[in-house]
Amino acid sequence: MSGFKAFLLRGNLVELAVAFVIGVAFASVVESFTKLLTDTVGQLFGAEQVGAVVVGGVDLAPFLNAVIAFGLLATVVYFGIVLPFTKARERFFPSKDEPGPTEVELLTEIRDALAKK
Repeated sequence: MSGFKAFLLRGNLVELAVAFVIGVAFASVVESFTKLLTDTVGQLFGAEQVGAVVVGGVDLAPFLNAVIAFGLLATVVYFGIVLPFTKARERFFPSKDEPGPTEVELLTEIRDALAKK
């Protein structure tokens, strides 16, 4: 039971739950923005609805709207969350990993140590 308690309180689960809830809420914002954008484009071209794309009897408008929404969502998430988070992490928590010696340097050290014997 203590392992389950540690799993729940570890923090990753809470962060994941918060990210999921925020993602669902943000997806609805992007979906409504996409509808607003497509309606505005339709008004600019004198159409009541942009979603009248029918090819071979198949309505492609829902798919096109989903592609536009996904593109907008991916762009906002990358430039609004991923990029600033990466830059902040590099600034406030710099990587302590220093590059170690190369294989050639290690082999040279071994050769020199063996030569000294």
